[in-house]
Amino acid sequence: MGERWLASVKPYLAMVSLQFGYAGMYIITMVSLKHGMSHFVLAVYRHVVATLVIAPFALVLERKIRPKMTLPIFLRIMVLGFLEPVLDQNLYYLGMKYTSATFASATVNVLPAVTFVLAVIFRLEKVNVKKIHSLAKVIGTAVTVTGAMVMTLYKGPVVDIVHSKGTDHHSSSATSESTDQHWFTGTLMLLASSVGWSSFFILQSFTLKKYPAELSLTALICLMGMVEGAITTLVFERDMTVWLIGWDSKLLAVVYSGVVCSGIAYYVQGFVIKERGPVFVTSFSPLCMIITAVLGFVVLSEQIHLGSIMGAIFIVFGLYTVVWGKSKDQRSSSEDEKLGAALHDLPVTVTDGK
Repeated sequence: MGERWLASVKPYLAMVSLQFGYAGMYIITMVSLKHGMSHFVLAVYRHVVATLVIAPFALVLERKIRPKMTLPIFLRIMVLGFLEPVLDQNLYYLGMKYTSATFASATVNVLPAVTFVLAVIFRLEKVNVKKIHSLAKVIGTAVTVTGAMVMTLYKGPVVDIVHSKGTDHHSSSATSESTDQHWFTGTLMLLASSVGWSSFFILQSFTLKKYPAELSLTALICLMGMVEGAITTLVFERDMTVWLIGWDSKLLAVVYSGVVCSGIAYYVQGFVIKERGPVFVTSFSPLCMIITAVLGFVVLSEQIHLGSIMGAIFIVFGLYTVVWGKSKDQRSSSEDEKLGAALHDLPVTVTDGK
């Protein structure tokens, strides 16, 4: 009983823990970008670290179960290495640089909706409006997006938690004015990065069916992301000094994001996708926004507005509605499998027709 309960809870614990990891990455990355680090170089170094960390485990632990590499699988891995490590991350870093860490993490909350639509299109997710748990997934996704839009479009008054001084408000408003200059461009980049990330989850789900070795697939994605990212960086960054980093926040951002948000995250997401599907994985992303908002307030002195709190309430409600629908969906499919197995095991009576 205890083992069965632990197995059922494991995907939830994994995804919640991952959101804390992503929240830390957003804050550390924002600091490194403010100190002048190139987002192209950050994406490349991030996957250098991830490859060095994951590859030894993949070589040792999956040496007997690793499937044979074929050209179609290799091409899929090349596309995966471009979608998230290159396209998504560079657009996200640049969008976050133009806006803020809290706003960027809030914009990513469209991820569950985009992934849900793509999953339905590619028949990875079934929707039956006659069943309440299936309808809950649609409603929960819509509520989550509504909460994200509230956070994005409505700021509202500042919620003065610690009774900050007027000088702090003045400096914060000055910072807000400077970011408003590129706010629209940054928002478009963040939305485009979410589409790239959703596409990555969908393709990863299909690839795992052909190449069911999570660690090896993670290492190969990181390797291809490193190579493709380096080529992209050489095209856009002509100054070779951007590759230089020291023992500072830049190195911390590289190591942290490489180990936690590429190496561990790709593996954990692949593991959970095999069990629960891509929609379940992305439905937890709104939690990251709430964690990031709190960390942004504490670490970066970003103000918390009423719109953020209202949006957070919508997002939490929508998230748990989706998770409830997915849990019922999982239970329904397992019951169908048991029923099918029981019918298959029934004795067959042969009559002579008399």
